[in-house]
Amino acid sequence: MNRLKCVIMRGGTSKGIFFHENELPQDSEEKTKLLLRVMGSPDKRQIDGLGGADILTSKVVIIAPPSRSDAHLDFVFGQVGISEPTIDFGTLCGNLSSAVGPFAIDEGLVRATGEITRVRIFCPMVNRYLESEVPTQKGKTYYDGSFTIAGVPGTASRITLDFSDTAGLLTGNFLPTGRVRDDLSLSDYGQVSVTVVDAGTVVAFVKGSDFGLTGAESPEEMEADDRLIRNLEKLRITVADWVGMAGKSPLMPMVAIVCPPLDYRNFLTGETIKADKVHLVSKVYAAGMMHKAYPVTGAVATGAAALLQGGTVNECLSQLETLPEKLVLGHFSGQLPVEVTGEQREDGFELSKAGIYRTARRIMEGFVFF
Repeated sequence: MNRLKCVIMRGGTSKGIFFHENELPQDSEEKTKLLLRVMGSPDKRQIDGLGGADILTSKVVIIAPPSRSDAHLDFVFGQVGISEPTIDFGTLCGNLSSAVGPFAIDEGLVRATGEITRVRIFCPMVNRYLESEVPTQKGKTYYDGSFTIAGVPGTASRITLDFSDTAGLLTGNFLPTGRVRDDLSLSDYGQVSVTVVDAGTVVAFVKGSDFGLTGAESPEEMEADDRLIRNLEKLRITVADWVGMAGKSPLMPMVAIVCPPLDYRNFLTGETIKADKVHLVSKVYAAGMMHKAYPVTGAVATGAAALLQGGTVNECLSQLETLPEKLVLGHFSGQLPVEVTGEQREDGFELSKAGIYRTARRIMEGFVFF
């Protein structure tokens, strides 16, 4: 059997397999074929590979020397199909982005500088930059901290990510349809309103009330509702056609169902999260299933959408006199704070700040056989 060096990293609420570019085939078809074999795709259980049979764990990362002089490294993310032999290299994973800096430091690609090491990351597939601040000690990533994030047990050091360079990331426009709000008709629900934002990723925001949802539903309840899932997929396909993404990815755009704050249950711990602990409740649909946590890139888009007067997200925040700089999103497995500031100008939306806090962990290093 052949073998390939790799590292398994957790970044935020995602887990992925990290590779050095020079360890992989240069031909894109051969590279995709190899990575699918390593992950065990296509197979709904990914039983013969390293994939975890969930969109949160069926991910690969390729790290390369910087192609730009103002970056420390290049970062390519791949969302691996589970039941389909596909890998989408045209997006970002915000959660796994938090593991890129620690990986680079521990692999000797970036020299640690003091207690905080700043890593500038270039993402060649989307032509954008990310900034990461990583706690370091003795030349290595310092993982043992007291920071917690929803959806991950235990504590770890806080990693700060800045996504302010990601407005218009995938479509070229912060508002891909050119409007703050659009309407479409669904056969089972009638007319629903949609706000589509491209910041970090492309997300179509709809109000839960348009689907008879309160925001307290569990992922199992929502996925068991065939009518709901069927219509969310129809909505996703329609919006993809609107913004020029039709047929490009089963993940894009994501659909976020937003609701005003209410008491709801953390489906992982059973804990009740009180309405006064969040500013908004949002549940994300992607790839035919509900996202069990919350995508970091989706959080960037949510924070930006909250600033849009007349949009569906802003309407769910109508009980607030002023929008907080740190918006706390409630999701299936807890809460996620996001700091987003920006303003709409004549030439488009300027995203001046998009801060997210995550944790990461190096889980395993070695060889995968194929």
